[in-house]
Amino acid sequence: MIICKFGGTSVQDAEAMERVAGIVGQRVAAKPVVVASAMGKTTNGLLEAARLAADGEREKALGVLDELKTRHLSEARRLGLDTGCPGLFTTIDEHFAELSNIVGGLATLGALTPRSMDATAAHGERLSTLILHACLNSRGIPAELMDSRRFIITDDSFTRASPLFDLTDAAVRQHIMPVLRAGKVPVVQGFIGSNRRGVTTTIGRGGSDYSASIVGAALDAYDIQIWTDVDGIMTADPRLVPEARRVRVISFDEAAELAYFGARVLHPATILPAVRKKIPVHVLNSYRPDQEGTLITDEAPPSENTVKSIACKTGITIVNITSSRMLMAHGFLRAIFEIFDRFQVPVDVVSTSEVSVSLTVDDITHLWDIVTELKKIAEVNVEGGKAIVCCVGDNLRGTPGVLHLLMEAVKDINILMVSQGASAINVTFVIDEDQTARCVRNLHDVFFQKLDPRIFD
Repeated sequence: MIICKFGGTSVQDAEAMERVAGIVGQRVAAKPVVVASAMGKTTNGLLEAARLAADGEREKALGVLDELKTRHLSEARRLGLDTGCPGLFTTIDEHFAELSNIVGGLATLGALTPRSMDATAAHGERLSTLILHACLNSRGIPAELMDSRRFIITDDSFTRASPLFDLTDAAVRQHIMPVLRAGKVPVVQGFIGSNRRGVTTTIGRGGSDYSASIVGAALDAYDIQIWTDVDGIMTADPRLVPEARRVRVISFDEAAELAYFGARVLHPATILPAVRKKIPVHVLNSYRPDQEGTLITDEAPPSENTVKSIACKTGITIVNITSSRMLMAHGFLRAIFEIFDRFQVPVDVVSTSEVSVSLTVDDITHLWDIVTELKKIAEVNVEGGKAIVCCVGDNLRGTPGVLHLLMEAVKDINILMVSQGASAINVTFVIDEDQTARCVRNLHDVFFQKLDPRIFD
């Protein structure tokens, strides 16, 4: 079987869902499992309503919900589902009645917890798959709506839960295999799951990709297709570099580096279960389904180009930690990273000297708590408004003088941190955020003057 995951832009309205039905219909013989995100911008709207309610703005929160309800009902009618699927509209009403109750509870409590955020956000995927399931059946594609919370079993880390694979793999097979054997197309929510007590959780923003990979690995699928609104992985973000080109094929390791350092086509954790089972992943464009897309595979062919793609991530903060007292002291680094671990804040780039450590984070939710703890052992300075730019390519490891070429390309840009060697296939810079576009364009001009036709389109 294959996994077909459709992102928010791929199911954002009636026309988009019509395209999805066409794509799935052409693949029925391959036994597809459909994984869908919420309709575009729905999750943002739901979380906005939750925050408004918790801040005492109950009527404004209900207004946001009314707009979302109107949109979902409208798109369902545009698909013609108001005649053949009478129960659909009743169920949509029930979802929004439940959301209204959540909003009322948040307004009374005056607080928004991670658990209530998950309970609210999960309705986005539940609504989109409800409509998509009805759309597929109305177009003659036998589909069965499934509840991901019954088989994506996670820990209790609300808003960024981690799947418990020993439980999840067995549950996925138990629930989905009978539907496939019956000749139906399972329609599954991405992004959401539940803990062992059955409480709704989410696996982080963008987690629908991860859901698809989890399900694909559990079912031993032979292909995982990530359908989005671009032609695949590009040599750079086309919004920054209009002449960016499609990458035909890329390795799992390269794709993981790009995803982690800002490439928006994939969620950073997406391919981990696929890597485990060596399942190829295709990134495809639902608006141009005839295009080849990008193949992510265990081993990509060697490229004549030193760099395969350039990723960037803005909203980065540098934390500088200095203490002459800790010169050569045993356990200094451990003490620092234990503080970040305590607050569950991941670190991206690290640079060290004998008396100082500089590192970057993109989650500043607990930053001042972390700084307070760090100040007990060192002097701390924080710099916001930074960006990470990452050059990725398997050929980096075998190209002498590559760092010289990279530095020459960005010689007019102030480099705050640089990392080479932590991974043999990437070189990472930290720069001022307002220099991101210029940095990426300069690097692209240097490394993509000529393209290996086996790798790039």
